Amino acid sequence: MSDFLKVSRDGDVVIATIDNPPVNALSFHVREPLMQALVALRDDASVAAIVIACAGRTFVAGADITEFGKPMQQPELRAIVATLETIAKPTVAAIHGTALGGGLELALGCHFRVADAGAKLGLPEVKLGLLPGGGGTVRLPRLVGAVKALRMIVSGTPVGATEAHAAGLVDAVFEGDLTTHAVNFAREIARKGGPFRSVRDRNEGLKETDLAAFDAEAADLARKARGLEAPIACAQSVRNAVTLPFDAALAAERALFVKLVGSDQSRAQRHLFFAEREAAKLAGKDTKRRIARVGVIGAGTMGGGIAMAFANGDYPVTLLETSHEALQRGLATIDRNYSVSVTRGSLSEDAKRQRLDQFKGSTDYADLADCDLIVEAVFEDMAVKKEVFGKLDAVAKPGAILATNTSYLDINEIAASTSRPQDVLGLHFFSPANVMKLLEIVRADKTALDALATVVDLARRIGKVAVVVGVCHGFVGNRMLAARGSESEALLLEGATPSQIDQVFTDFGWPMGPFQMGDLAGLDIGWRNRKARGLSAVIADTLCEQGRFGQKTGRGFYLYENGSRTPATDPEVEVLIRDKAAEKGIAPRAISAEEIIERTLYPLINEGAKILEEGIAARASDIDVVWVNGYGFPVGKGGPLFWAGLEGPGKIIERLEYWHQRTGKDVFKPAPLLKRMAETGSWEAGG
Repeated sequence: MSDFLKVSRDGDVVIATIDNPPVNALSFHVREPLMQALVALRDDASVAAIVIACAGRTFVAGADITEFGKPMQQPELRAIVATLETIAKPTVAAIHGTALGGGLELALGCHFRVADAGAKLGLPEVKLGLLPGGGGTVRLPRLVGAVKALRMIVSGTPVGATEAHAAGLVDAVFEGDLTTHAVNFAREIARKGGPFRSVRDRNEGLKETDLAAFDAEAADLARKARGLEAPIACAQSVRNAVTLPFDAALAAERALFVKLVGSDQSRAQRHLFFAEREAAKLAGKDTKRRIARVGVIGAGTMGGGIAMAFANGDYPVTLLETSHEALQRGLATIDRNYSVSVTRGSLSEDAKRQRLDQFKGSTDYADLADCDLIVEAVFEDMAVKKEVFGKLDAVAKPGAILATNTSYLDINEIAASTSRPQDVLGLHFFSPANVMKLLEIVRADKTALDALATVVDLARRIGKVAVVVGVCHGFVGNRMLAARGSESEALLLEGATPSQIDQVFTDFGWPMGPFQMGDLAGLDIGWRNRKARGLSAVIADTLCEQGRFGQKTGRGFYLYENGSRTPATDPEVEVLIRDKAAEKGIAPRAISAEEIIERTLYPLINEGAKILEEGIAARASDIDVVWVNGYGFPVGKGGPLFWAGLEGPGKIIERLEYWHQRTGKDVFKPAPLLKRMAETGSWEAGG
């Protein structure tokens, strides 16, 4: 019937198979023949039942999001689902792989759903700043109940076939040839006779809804949304399914969808969706090296986390330390971390044992000889790093990739200390490395393309979001972080307080402000880095000299009393700030939220423009991916350079020039690329 839809028969059961690789997205060229086939099959008396299946590795994994924001070509998904509901003979969705978004909504249009045991089902539209627009918020609660639907839709997290079956979303789960099982299931249902109720007519899941409990859960989810509109709209739409007639709830869902799809937040989240995929692409040849075993040098917080990240991705790991005692401490910490996951229910005891079995501890560099990738995570000091790489040069096998986890140091210099600079690159993990998604992959001048391609692919396999960056002090993320924080002390000395600045950040949408973040990470880290570079920060340095390193010492910019992780304002810090201001002859004044934004986030954007101009990042969207996944930039604002477009580059330049004139600081001098972006509306260097 079409290149994208195959219709076949097994006796009186018809199988309509969607074939639109790679993920069977519901593009127009799928929807059109599917609609035609359903109308014809509905009216064909020789057909007893219809099975909707998919070719390839998955059921329909969603809509074609490249069509969002454009005039929708008919028929759209809602019309197809409505047509399915006019069919009197049984319709069965045969789900393998993933049924996500529009794919699950298509399945909800069928009378029945059967699934392969490994299938996953979900409505992840919230992650694009949207809600399910094809009836998902109205039909799903009718099968699984309002609270379960609320959790699934607001989290966007898919559920497995077994859980879906237990909840009533799936009618049967099969092992083996799913299409054959689905055809037999459909034939047996047809033999028993109808009438067959569509999901829209099944209200069992709604009858027992406790609206007060629902509203309490929805309110809790709204708090966690931190200003994102889509989770709140999702909750409202599921509530409408309970309180409104079906068609009214469907119309309300559509109105909410249309409002969201045109919003800046959804544009930002869709931008990030494509940006993450674009960041993983490399120009040039794509041959890769084989990675069978990974070595990690250093079993401290960072090294242990990196080792866990690889073990979690099913890679055996040789973990090296300088002493047996340090090695045992590191392995014990890893064991404890996995035990916490078991306690929380996110890992089984069997899975924990399997993960721990991946580790081989050692204090002998010779034990790294069979590793295909070796990551050093030792002290952030060039001499120490070079010593480690000298030892690796002697023992690592030919073709092994040698990676440094440095946050700042010159990887070209490290590579030059080996006889194999083509095998050296940076893998900048973020702490905790087994949890944080971002991985900055640093390409040195002589890094071989196949080594780079290997680690980009490896990042995906261990669940990381990879961004390839160039060599400069701090790479992309930390270099921009330094620009963001360059005025922090000046703002304090001029009259702002740590809690005021942090509040401006959390109001903007950050998970925490810079001073709370500093206390969490440990103020001594920045202190050591400043001392190594001959820099100073009068307030932060004084706090460190007093032994106030943040949460780990119970005191930093804030107080953390009795082991609490909640920051409390410390009058002593405010006195210290005023005393230091007086020493410098600075009279305190009122500082507005707008000024704080202009002196922190505008320099962040300006530095991003410089990084782009220098070719340290390949794309503006790569910088956005780094900042959203590694530093907590609000998802709903799309990353710093996307947000600059919303904020207005002309306005940003005008305020940067004002502060540059007032302070003379280079951090405020507008980058040429930022000025070009204001003129052309594009971050591309050519305009």
